Amino acid sequence: MKKINDFLAGMPMTIAGGVFLVLSFVLPRVGVTLPVDPAWVTVVISGVPLLYLALRRVVYNPGISKISSALLITVAMIAAIIIGDLFAAGEVAFIMALGALLEDMTTNRAKKGLKKLISLAPTKGRRIRDGKEETIPAEEIKKDDVLRILPGETIPVDGIIISGETSVDQSIMTGESLPVDKSVGDEVFCGTINRFGAIDIRATKVGEDSSLQKLIRMVQEAEDKKAPMARIADKCASWLVPVAMIIAVVAGIVTKDVVRAVTVLVVFCPCALVLATPTAIMAAIGQATKHGVIIKSGEALEKMGKADTIAFDKTGTLTYGKLEVSDLLSFDRGIDESTLLSLAASAETKSEHPLGKAIVSCAKEKGVEIIGSDSFKMTAGKGIYAEVAGKELLCGNEAFLTENGVGISGEITAKLGELRGQGKASLLIAREKTCIGIVALSDVLRPEAAEMVARLNRMNASAVLLTGDNRMTAHHFAAQVGISQIRAQLLPAQKVESIRALQKDGRTVCMIGDGVNDAPALKTADVGVAMGSMGSDIAVEAADIALMSDDISKVPYLKRLSNATVKTIKLSITLSMCINFLAVTLSVLGVLNPTTGALVHNAGSCFVVLIAALLYDRKFD
Repeated sequence: MKKINDFLAGMPMTIAGGVFLVLSFVLPRVGVTLPVDPAWVTVVISGVPLLYLALRRVVYNPGISKISSALLITVAMIAAIIIGDLFAAGEVAFIMALGALLEDMTTNRAKKGLKKLISLAPTKGRRIRDGKEETIPAEEIKKDDVLRILPGETIPVDGIIISGETSVDQSIMTGESLPVDKSVGDEVFCGTINRFGAIDIRATKVGEDSSLQKLIRMVQEAEDKKAPMARIADKCASWLVPVAMIIAVVAGIVTKDVVRAVTVLVVFCPCALVLATPTAIMAAIGQATKHGVIIKSGEALEKMGKADTIAFDKTGTLTYGKLEVSDLLSFDRGIDESTLLSLAASAETKSEHPLGKAIVSCAKEKGVEIIGSDSFKMTAGKGIYAEVAGKELLCGNEAFLTENGVGISGEITAKLGELRGQGKASLLIAREKTCIGIVALSDVLRPEAAEMVARLNRMNASAVLLTGDNRMTAHHFAAQVGISQIRAQLLPAQKVESIRALQKDGRTVCMIGDGVNDAPALKTADVGVAMGSMGSDIAVEAADIALMSDDISKVPYLKRLSNATVKTIKLSITLSMCINFLAVTLSVLGVLNPTTGALVHNAGSCFVVLIAALLYDRKFD
């Protein structure tokens, strides 16, 4: 029965039902008579799914929710059939089917994101036992096993480094734009990528306890907890059905005319009510699409309008997520900024580290000379050694230079602290055992971010920064855009906890992010917005809304659009109820019969569609 119902309720059959309904109305008026009224086809196509839905809700729904708009329309349809007005029966069934189809089109969501997230889970690991190395399936790894992770490999479990040094790309967990240097005693997470040095780790959390599996579970649980928006028509049905029944029965008894009773049921059908929400939502979604914003559901529009707290990820959201050279500081009078950049880029030419690549890219953009280097050697997580023009060059952190006999003065240490306070990553450059300068790199703030936050504040929506970056970096960028509420160094689970804490305070939270690590937070928030252009596919799938142009200035536009959509829906409902009230009065007085009553209340449905269509071209500057 469900397969038959799904087939009849689909787009092709609904369109076919509409065609036969039109034929039922037009053919008799042009003198064409058929043995069977074409409206019977519409009644079967659109009426069977309606009857199935009404009966299913009566049987399975708890309490008052057994009474639905589907039940009222089914009663009206059956009553119209009994008195022989097949057009009226087909019309109310078709309008209900059309409304349901439109609503389904706006609320269906793909769940591809969860599958992609699951695909990130490592399938194998390299275990060291009795001095021998063996490759085993990830599910066979036990707690306290020793695993070897080579450069470029994905870490299969959570663990502690017991040997080696490296840099780990853990953007999947924290969203940080930079690989994090790791050494003995540091923690590593499942699903993150070992970029450079080989390391041995001791497994601490395996299987379902690992960080990546917890992230997958969080996305899955958040998806399951999000219930679809209840249809407004069904919310009203608990009182609409009894009222319609009472008026119809009283009208039939008082006038002793069953046709009037059936007409009341027909005009009382909430067809305009059924169409009010999906048509307004489709118009708003079309309006948003023109501006490069993809909205996946009507619920997202409704919640966006109610949002009073906007939570932002930093990297790739407020910033571009791309490192650029921000400062060139020379400590040698004979070396200017251009020469310092040339030396650093020449030394880093063979480096695969993101910092080194950013320096080389900057030098190329500025047309600075890059000299070939010799004897290149990298110490994972610390720095590199290279010979440029016959002289030794070191590029790395303080510990690396100190280990290689380079003295670091108080002035240099103070400058490094100042740069860290600005959220910048710094590389010290040493030549012939003397520190000659610093190259600082930073993520780049989106120029529209500050104005966007200011506009949200004017709309009484407060901004919160939720980031996996360190506190100094978070505070630096937050100060630049005017965000005072900051929560830094957060793993995905902690972002979720932060959002739930805001929700417990009675706030409606919108989360905006771009990375895999943001997916659970996007699902947990009342409405999730993903940066669609550069954001991960998983974040986009997890979100309710995607900004395809990565233009965060669209966030205030979204709020205004959603507010207008809700107001339009309320206006449409008010108008439809007024038309219904007038039509019921005329039906009781005998002015309308089932066919003319169906046409009058169908006019109300047309008004609803026209009002919704106005949303499509409205300006939201």
